[in-house]
Amino acid sequence: MTVEGIGGVLSRVVRDLGLERELQGWKAAEEWPRIVGPRIARHTRCAAFRDGVLRVETESSAWTHELGYLEPELIRKINRYLGAECVREVKFVVPRGGILR
Repeated sequence: MTVEGIGGVLSRVVRDLGLERELQGWKAAEEWPRIVGPRIARHTRCAAFRDGVLRVETESSAWTHELGYLEPELIRKINRYLGAECVREVKFVVPRGGILR
């Protein structure tokens, strides 16, 4: 009988529950500034990930519009960074009041 480390147990439980993609998606949210670079990161904030959709808040409708054109490129960049096809859509929204928090 061997003793499995806590990391191994957690990895197995996450895999068995089918949560690997969701966790990788949240990694994209956490790493958003590093993935997209300082210019985009200054004007956005990744707010959520669910079912393959990354929700990104922008500081204005102009940024929402501009980033909409970049969505396919950003999805490729994010998935390449994660090493898996986790993100299928990036939804850009202006938060209530138009202020990033």
